[in-house]
Amino acid sequence: MATGFTEFLDNFVKNHDNRQLLAFPLAILAVSLIILLVSFLSSGSPVTLGMEFQGGTQVSLETTDSPDVLKEAFSSYPLIDSRQAGNRVILEFGVMDNEKQRQLEKDVTTRYSNVEIRQIGPIYGQELQVQAIQALIISFIGMAIVVFLLFRSLVPSFAVILSAFSDIMIALAFMNVAGVELSLGTLAALLMLIGYSVDSDILLTNRVLKRRGTVEEKVSRAIETGVTMTSTVLVALLAMYLVSTYLYLILPSFTQIPLLSQISIVLLAGLFADIMNTWLLNTGILRWYVHKPEFKGRYNR
Repeated sequence: MATGFTEFLDNFVKNHDNRQLLAFPLAILAVSLIILLVSFLSSGSPVTLGMEFQGGTQVSLETTDSPDVLKEAFSSYPLIDSRQAGNRVILEFGVMDNEKQRQLEKDVTTRYSNVEIRQIGPIYGQELQVQAIQALIISFIGMAIVVFLLFRSLVPSFAVILSAFSDIMIALAFMNVAGVELSLGTLAALLMLIGYSVDSDILLTNRVLKRRGTVEEKVSRAIETGVTMTSTVLVALLAMYLVSTYLYLILPSFTQIPLLSQISIVLLAGLFADIMNTWLLNTGILRWYVHKPEFKGRYNR
């Protein structure tokens, strides 16, 4: 299947000019930025924040009651999520005042035994938000420095950074549309996505700028290697998503693993975006760059 897609992608790149290659990825990036902007203006955040970033209370209790029953039982509290995890149900509540918090703890411990309560204050959640933004910014700065040192040329370096930026924005927009919260797990997925993106973009840029042959031949060889690499990761992530999300429906002894499910679905969305951004957006910029008159014959040999 990967071979067939590789041939299709290679023929698509060869049969379209640079403007056509750039049009679709840039349009998707623009739509993603609009989605994030609308979300930010309406809620104050480009994506839905998980409990770690906005504060709240998580209650884990052992019960035979379904999540829907518990949702009804605790409807007087700011309940955000109710989900099954094996023989336990996990409830997540938004920020409450101290009196409401004490009342919730009393209600839970009175009705159920074997209860675990974890609370994250809103101030700590805001600190984590700042740290998350800092982590993304530092990652991009570090990536930009490394890429520029590798190629020592502004346009190819900019293309790599633009592609990685687009991957992250599209992944964030997907999270917004799909209702996936920004948690410590999905933040880790976004940071991993930067690494995956840079890996494929550097492969393409290195082949085009530093290998011998025509530009078309070098792009074709890069597509063959890069798509094979990405397909392998996609298959592994798809398996992880299915096992962590749906296996419990077939084997009740297994439990749903929301953290792995969220990490895998964000990476899947980001890697599909990376295929588009690397082999259309980045390729279009590089082909325009190496065919400039001042580089005539330098990269086609």
